[in-house]
Amino acid sequence: MLTRPFRHLGLKVLSLLLAVALWFMVAGQKEAERSLRVPLEFQNIPERLELTEEPPSFVDVRLRGPAGSLSQIRAGDVVAVLDLSSARAGRRLFHLTAEQVSAPVGLRVVHVLPATLGLTFEASATKTVPIVPVIEGEPARGYEVGRVAASPAMAQVGGPATALQRVTEATTEPLLIEGQRTRISERVNVAVADDSVRVRAGQTTLVTVEIRPAPLERSVDDVAVQVRNLGNRRRAEVTPDRVSVTVKGLASTVEALDAKSVPVFVDLTGLDRGSYNLPVRLDPTSRFGVTRVTPDRVRVRIR
Repeated sequence: MLTRPFRHLGLKVLSLLLAVALWFMVAGQKEAERSLRVPLEFQNIPERLELTEEPPSFVDVRLRGPAGSLSQIRAGDVVAVLDLSSARAGRRLFHLTAEQVSAPVGLRVVHVLPATLGLTFEASATKTVPIVPVIEGEPARGYEVGRVAASPAMAQVGGPATALQRVTEATTEPLLIEGQRTRISERVNVAVADDSVRVRAGQTTLVTVEIRPAPLERSVDDVAVQVRNLGNRRRAEVTPDRVSVTVKGLASTVEALDAKSVPVFVDLTGLDRGSYNLPVRLDPTSRFGVTRVTPDRVRVRIR
């Protein structure tokens, strides 16, 4: 094949001149040194091994080269990479050399600090723990939090075996219930408080919070104390003959109660003439609860 060495001769000469000029520009610069703190990356960590201590994120590197090139270095231009493929369980030492630092062309790595890193590895493990929902705020006035549930209710976590022994639960990001009057459901992320333990990637759960009317508590005063099972031809005097009853239940029920709606009594079964200090009693009911009777005992005189 016929070659034409002089084809595009002008362009070739121009390229040569530019290359020579660039070489003189670089060669003419004074060499300098610059210290940088650069990111440290870890590669090839063996499967089933975990770093049990927080490793350093940066190392100090000293570079040498043309002053102009050193002054133009930007963040990320220099990175130290440590290969952990030889790691085994236990405390291990790894050497950091200039060859493990990636730097721009024309710059040389003359020093790395620290030159040796001590890293501790442990066998990894997994376990399943319950998810505990976190809720924030208070429901609307007159309402309270009922049942709180997560679906799924369990999370799979992984990490160093010794760290997993301390983990008994996973939690959720907070679910805000401020001012709510009805049930609220929301899908939220799941996490673990221990930074050395991780939740399965993308783990979420549906948290449902039941909001229900809160029981109302109020005092019903001037409730007459009734007498039950008084023997024939007997009379009884009760002192005091009226008490206050504190009731608790749904607002619609409790607010409608009056003194006649809360019957209280003393039981005189088998008692003869005389004076007695007897407890005040109420018939059980599912409509409301009784938290207190004041006074809870009265004096009864039977004649």
